This record gives sequence, structure tokens and C-alpha cells, in this order.
Amino acid sequence: MGEIQDFFLCDACNNKDFNLVYNFSLRFHTVNFSDDLIYDKLIDERYQCTKCKKTFTKKEIEEGLSELKRRRKKR
Repeated sequence: MGEIQDFFLCDACNNKDFNLVYNFSLRFHTVNFSDDLIYDKLIDERYQCTKCKKTFTKKEIEEGLSELKRRRKKR
């Protein structure tokens, strides 16, 4: 058997190319022992289809790749 390569495809337009998009934010909250705010720095990664601009999380892509593996094993 030769090699087979399956791609994760955008479910809106079937494109296989994506760009990484970052979002940077700070989340502020209080603590019981102080009136001061503390914060957490958050960086969100999303992957954007280069054709239709729909975005996917890393988890959604991993689930899509797992589905490709399951379908290939059934054949």
C-alpha cells in the first residue's frame, strides 16, 4: 500500500490552507485579601481559513484530524 495524505479541510469552503491568528488580552479579577486587582495575560490561538476567513480552534482541528484517522481505519 502506498502513502495516503488526508488534509483537515474548512467545513465552509473545503480549503486546506490556514493562517495562525493570535488574540492578546488581560483578565482582571479581585482577591479576597486585597482591594487591588490582579490580572492574567491570555493569548488565544485560532486558525483562519485563507479562502473564506472562518476560524477554528486548535481543539476543533485536532478533532477533525482524529475523525480523518477513524474514517481511514474503517476502510
